[in-house]
Amino acid sequence: MAKIRPFRALRPEPALASRIASVPYDVVSAEEARALAAGDELSFLHVSRAEIDLPPGTDPYSDLVYRTAAERFARTRRSMVVEAEPALYFYRLRMGAHEQTGLAACYSVDEYEAGLIKKHEKTRRDKEDDRTRHITELRAQTGPVLLVYAASPEVDAVAARVARTGPLYDLVAPDGVAHTVWKVTGADLDVLVAAFGRVPALYIADGHHRAASAARSRKALAPEAGEDGVVEADWFLAVAFPDDQTQVLPYNRVVKDLAGLTPEAFLDRVRGAFAVAEGGPASPVRQGACAMYLGGRWYTLDISARAGAGVVGRLDVSVLQDRLLAPILAIGDVRTDKRIDFVGGIRGTSELERLVDEGKAAVAFSMYPVSVGDLMAIADAGEIMPPKSTWFEPKLRDALLVHLI
Repeated sequence: MAKIRPFRALRPEPALASRIASVPYDVVSAEEARALAAGDELSFLHVSRAEIDLPPGTDPYSDLVYRTAAERFARTRRSMVVEAEPALYFYRLRMGAHEQTGLAACYSVDEYEAGLIKKHEKTRRDKEDDRTRHITELRAQTGPVLLVYAASPEVDAVAARVARTGPLYDLVAPDGVAHTVWKVTGADLDVLVAAFGRVPALYIADGHHRAASAARSRKALAPEAGEDGVVEADWFLAVAFPDDQTQVLPYNRVVKDLAGLTPEAFLDRVRGAFAVAEGGPASPVRQGACAMYLGGRWYTLDISARAGAGVVGRLDVSVLQDRLLAPILAIGDVRTDKRIDFVGGIRGTSELERLVDEGKAAVAFSMYPVSVGDLMAIADAGEIMPPKSTWFEPKLRDALLVHLI
């Protein structure tokens, strides 16, 4: 059963929402964040990536960065409001023809620590340290975790009814993604809390470090209950989307060299591992197929016959790693090997072609996306998905809804 609770959100003044709300802190580099925030002091990137307001080369984990984030947050709050009463929020993302509507709420840190909110990837300690410090300095969770759950007709019915009312926000971000937020109050709050109480499990789709940092910040702050008896740090900000709406894009791979092989010798080795056909689509049309870009040509690899055992071993990213990247290209730990890089599916296969054609990579692999069902099955089994397996799109924006702790 999933516990949720309404909260008193800190949120932008409606007229300023499009200026304040920003891309998630972890999808842009410092240079990209600096360019996006240039000329607008209200961009939340001045808070989430405060190093952009300091000299280039500043250690992003220095005390000065977190002090600057707190100062920028205090400044930005002058253009935001705190809800008078706790509420829930439906948050719809629309990218092209795709739409998904999730419930923004406070979710239980206790359930996260007990494994009832399920994980599918490992976290890095340095990234946890960063967001934990960010939360404790601001006393706020400013970027939501993206959760997935088995779709509930009860929740869908409330969402459809609320979506016929006027939204708090309805904005289109510079990347073309539309973000629409509705406030939920009154009797619908009880209906949604009860409906989520019947949801068997929640799954972290995107935001493992945010969730882990929320749990760690609770220990760091040792907070007390407020006037309403609630310890806000016992809860973390998330938006939960039904599994039948959530979109996963592929996470593609590029490798900088062929491990000393000529292109011809490399291709021969690949043919020894998989059935290979020259040509075919740049984006695979089914699980068990992978497209490879080498020497200006696309090749289709049939990797289905070499799938391993278990829910993790059957994933295309696992098969490619175990049968090609490791034995042929000597790519061991993809978390640390500098010879491999990853390209989110939102950037398209043309980006893979560009990297290879310009000599920045020797070969590229275009993957078929992992399904939400695969993610849930792996989490249910208590297993860990290979690194860089999923790219969730569209993404939530930071600071449209903030949870104060």
